[in-house]
Amino acid sequence: LVNAQFPELVEAFGEMTGKDLSLQVNANLIMSAISITFITGLVAGSYPALYLSGFKPVLILKGKLNTSLGELWIRKGLVVFQFTVSVILIVSVMVVYQQMKLIQTTNLGYSNDNILRFSNEDNLKNNLTSFITALKTTPGVINASDVDGDLMGNYSHKGGGIDWQGKDPNLHIEYYGNAADIDFFETMGLQMVEGRTFSKEFADSSSVIFNQSAIAAMGFKNPIGKTVSLWGEKKQIIGIVKDYHFESLYKKIGPAFFTFSQNNPTTVVKIKAGTEQETVAGIKNLFSKYNNGLEFTYSFLDEDYNKLYISDQRIAILSKYFAGIAILISCLGLFGLAAFTAQKRKKEIGIRKVLGASVTNVVAMLSKDFVMLVGLALLIAIPISWWAANEWLQSFAYHIIINPLVFVITVISVILITLFTISFQSITAAITNPVKSLRAE
Repeated sequence: LVNAQFPELVEAFGEMTGKDLSLQVNANLIMSAISITFITGLVAGSYPALYLSGFKPVLILKGKLNTSLGELWIRKGLVVFQFTVSVILIVSVMVVYQQMKLIQTTNLGYSNDNILRFSNEDNLKNNLTSFITALKTTPGVINASDVDGDLMGNYSHKGGGIDWQGKDPNLHIEYYGNAADIDFFETMGLQMVEGRTFSKEFADSSSVIFNQSAIAAMGFKNPIGKTVSLWGEKKQIIGIVKDYHFESLYKKIGPAFFTFSQNNPTTVVKIKAGTEQETVAGIKNLFSKYNNGLEFTYSFLDEDYNKLYISDQRIAILSKYFAGIAILISCLGLFGLAAFTAQKRKKEIGIRKVLGASVTNVVAMLSKDFVMLVGLALLIAIPISWWAANEWLQSFAYHIIINPLVFVITVISVILITLFTISFQSITAAITNPVKSLRAE
């Protein structure tokens, strides 16, 4: 019912939490809502009712009702607390946004745009070479290959076990390895620094390609043509691939390698931009010819990559909403305190105006105290927000450096919000006729 009546609400909830909202209105839900509303109203109204009932009528009628110092500190303390939370959330929103932007714009060392992936199953596995050949002639397909593993943290090999002549026995390196077929590097847009990629013109079953980090860790000079032992099997280094992010940005690029292999479990296809729908339909038809009866299930690599950061994306969305709510609550509290202060000081304001104070002087006088409260909140919140943001960023191996401009923008924004919030009460009090303020009771 909610899904049909409030589609925007359902969409916003799904965006924030990644969950589907499905709500059926029934008697239990209605009774629960009524009960919560009643209890909340009762609790919220109890304090002012009990507080007001404690006033002495004689003192009220004589105008001798004084506000205790403790009550004043509670009001001001709540304003400071509310704006402290608001500042922390504003900084968080900007830092998370910048980090997410870095993730989306970082050069991964390969192209994940318009890369289609699917599993090679049953008959396809037995006829993969002919399938890949036919796939390359499909309209809209730029290139295709197959691989064991992927570029997002899953590998066909992981660990040490690589030796070479002259290796330091105390040197321990953990490698991440994938097995790949011909044209894999070309399909993925991986760049070679030295040597060549796997080719049908060579017998590459005993070949290996390392990345730059692996060569640096191994201490090789002029590595092309040298022989290493991969878990007891001799392999010749035929190429050095430029470092690429084979895991998320939470981890630094480490030593990695590729060995040559055909009939790997995953096919990757580079599709021409703008032809996705037609090309996928063509690939599906070809897939059905080789695997009649099996459903064609695929995914795009860039979408899978973005899923690595889905929790961070939710943090970005939630922090944005919470920041807005916190600012609204802070402004309401500040507005109420400004109204209360203006009322308490109306006679003082009247006297000052009679003595020649201008509207600007009165507005500045009333605004000064509130700006000081917000300034105190800024002094408390900025170090906390810097520490919290920095701690979150440390979970990424590659992250932004927090720009001081973030705090400058936050300070200016909060002060402007403060002045805008109290301006109505301050100006109203400043332009009030002093005769009304000083009239005898």
